Amino acid sequence: MTGDPRRRIPRTDTLLADSRLSEASRLFGADMVKRAVRDAQQLARAGRIEPVDVLPAALAALPQAPTRLRRVINATGVVLHTNLGRAPLSEAAVEAITEAAGYVDIEYDVTTGARARRGRSTMEALRAAVPGAGDVHVVNNGAAALVLVATALAAGREIIVARSEMVEIGDGFRLHELLAATGAVVREVGATNRVHLRDYADAVTPDTGFILKVHPSNFRIEGFTSSVGVAALAGLPTPVVADIGSGLLRPEPLIPGEPDAATWLREGATVVTASGDKLLGGPQAGLLLGAHDVIERLRHHPIARALRVDKLTLAALEATLRRPTNPTVAALHADGWELRERATKLAARLARQGIAATVVPSDGVVGGGSAPGLRLPGWAVRLPAGLAGVLRQSHPCVVGRVRDGYLLLDLRCVGSADDEALADAVERACS
Repeated sequence: MTGDPRRRIPRTDTLLADSRLSEASRLFGADMVKRAVRDAQQLARAGRIEPVDVLPAALAALPQAPTRLRRVINATGVVLHTNLGRAPLSEAAVEAITEAAGYVDIEYDVTTGARARRGRSTMEALRAAVPGAGDVHVVNNGAAALVLVATALAAGREIIVARSEMVEIGDGFRLHELLAATGAVVREVGATNRVHLRDYADAVTPDTGFILKVHPSNFRIEGFTSSVGVAALAGLPTPVVADIGSGLLRPEPLIPGEPDAATWLREGATVVTASGDKLLGGPQAGLLLGAHDVIERLRHHPIARALRVDKLTLAALEATLRRPTNPTVAALHADGWELRERATKLAARLARQGIAATVVPSDGVVGGGSAPGLRLPGWAVRLPAGLAGVLRQSHPCVVGRVRDGYLLLDLRCVGSADDEALADAVERACS
């Protein structure tokens, strides 16, 4: 048995003494590293790798970073790509998260030494962004905002909503099912394509909790249609809760069809709900803005505790509100000529390496259930479609869009600082 190659498999303690594995133990914990070592040793015992390859195999099995989440270069042209985490955070928001990672005065008044309102500086920033709001509150996402309002204002009562606004959001979640789960009764009014003020008025009873106005941000109904605006609904004898969905706090000329919180509050909405990680360009959060007494009622409801956000979200949201320039805004307003110039440079570099790369027009979209149908004219580098899978496995991961038998790398959502990394990834994929 002296010639048995398994006897040459390195011992566990010898492997763990290697400086690279010692550093990995510091980052990921000793248990994970030991499992990687033992799995590699087992591969050698089974004859699937050579004993000399045990250490490299163990190192390869360990993550390259403390999280399994992988950085992605978004070359799809979709600004708010839900599967890629929607809005990328600004440098200010990332800096704020780092600052908040340790102990912070999230519920502590450093002047008096007493307990303070949680996230007060973030709430101040949100109130400043929408001065027309009597008060504000933040929960962990847009759906949670609706759940809180429905639970606090309409549990055991009716919520009136137009049939044309009974949306289905991501992953199969439907509005009426979400509301029904709170104990409210959903009362639909109008037809699929048309609803009138009289439909709402006829439905209002002493059992009405509120009228819900939902902006159908992820689809459009065209043709013989009609809807009722917030201003008209606000004239009825019941509160109006308006869900703008996209997180637009003020009017945006680029997207005139998207409602904003300031406008709907001015038109009479009692409460406006929105998302933080869409057009606002911040972290995932649900924003509630409206009448002071109603927001106070929501804030003190028992379920609010289960929906509250952590210190990292509060920090990132505050930074986003105080410094409104962020990657989402930059991508939406990207200059077409600059996109074309960057695409031309990238294609020329790749062509010099013998890679079939050309520049083609490419329409981006807002995404994230916002501004359906709006096209954002831009430019992309066209490559062979076979590169798509290879680039998805690269480091960093590159995700483009396959269309008409080609892979398009749209630069709208790619920061200019990532042009070099994108070019390197394509060159490696073709090598």
